[in-house]
Amino acid sequence: MTTTTLQASVHNGTSVNRCSCRFCGTNLKHTFVDLGMSPLCESYVTAEQLNQMEPFYPLHVYVCDRCFLVQLQEYVSPQDIFSYYAYFSSYSDSWLQHAKNYTEKVTDRFGLNSSSQVVEIASNDGYLLQYFVSKQIPVLGIEPAANIAEVAITKGIPTVIKFFGQNTAEELAANGKQADLLVGNNVLAHVPDINDFVAGCKILLKPQGVITMEFPHLMRLIEGNQFDTIYHEHFSYLSLLTVEKVFAARNLTIFDVEELSTHGGSLRIYACHVEDNSKSISQNVKDLRAKEETVGFLNLESYFLFAKKVKETKFQLLEFLIAAKRQGKSIAGYGAPGKGNTLLNYCGIREDFLDYTVDRNPFKQGKFLPGTHIPIFHPDKIQETKPDYLLILPWNLKNEVMSQMSYIRDWGGKFVVPIPKVNVYS
Repeated sequence: MTTTTLQASVHNGTSVNRCSCRFCGTNLKHTFVDLGMSPLCESYVTAEQLNQMEPFYPLHVYVCDRCFLVQLQEYVSPQDIFSYYAYFSSYSDSWLQHAKNYTEKVTDRFGLNSSSQVVEIASNDGYLLQYFVSKQIPVLGIEPAANIAEVAITKGIPTVIKFFGQNTAEELAANGKQADLLVGNNVLAHVPDINDFVAGCKILLKPQGVITMEFPHLMRLIEGNQFDTIYHEHFSYLSLLTVEKVFAARNLTIFDVEELSTHGGSLRIYACHVEDNSKSISQNVKDLRAKEETVGFLNLESYFLFAKKVKETKFQLLEFLIAAKRQGKSIAGYGAPGKGNTLLNYCGIREDFLDYTVDRNPFKQGKFLPGTHIPIFHPDKIQETKPDYLLILPWNLKNEVMSQMSYIRDWGGKFVVPIPKVNVYS
């Protein structure tokens, strides 16, 4: 893993003690946005831990002036973050539907059948692979979080409990587990050693195999002011132009790309071996390259505008909360996602503004949000207390949440969506 140094001070977007780009090794000296100090966003606090010291780390994001990779330094190792994890993919109905739709699409497009091998990196609780299993397509999950992997295994999904990289890929390939389809949903942004990770993909892929990766699109993050998707688990913030460079450095070609609505706007890339001549570069790739160039992704100045938008959203949210509290209104949260913890810690929102939050994940219920120590309850708490406002922290699922919680309108409750700017829905 890349060893980085903390910068002593920052002036005009330039760090004094420099760290290096995790892809190309260039010294990092340009700030994309600085969100201050924050705890690990999935490190939920028990009642016994409330009076103990809680570690905070910088959320200071840089952009490389050579390859334009937007990135956080590695303050905490993946082993500390992901070996025991609180995020279970299956608790989102819309995400499950997304996974099912994907399964149908790639099975048809690439002719997958009982002779194929599908491997998913960061397979979580089997949310995706279960749909391939139902089609009698052989699968293998690779998941570092033992608590989550065990859930997949109980569903009958073979899962290797390991971090992925060249070493794991070589072990699996030596045991005949190369992939016809290698899947990585929302994992590419989570790896500090991105070169080792992509090199592992190259090793694990069969000669005519296909890689698909999904990750939040940097262009949508900037356009939608989605600063709360920045947290320590996300080491990199990715554009097509930069990801193409990362894959090309390991002799992999991105031959197709789709723009998705998930997670506030994501990309799904399709990649193959450079040596695989059976696949041609789609018009989608050419069009998105041109679009990213047009919005300025090869120009540093375009990246520097983001921080101003972030501050304005913080001011708007605090102004709304202060006004509501002065009027004696009650405010509860919905969800305990990682993005919500970035938002709340950056804005300094605690129980003085947000009475509590709720979450469907029983692992989180009865605990407290990291940093802010806002209590987390079962969603039934909303019906009990009847808050005037419900702040939707997983705003990317706002339609799903507003449908599930529509009954708050019975007592005049309203929904508040904080990103890209504060909006109130009756």
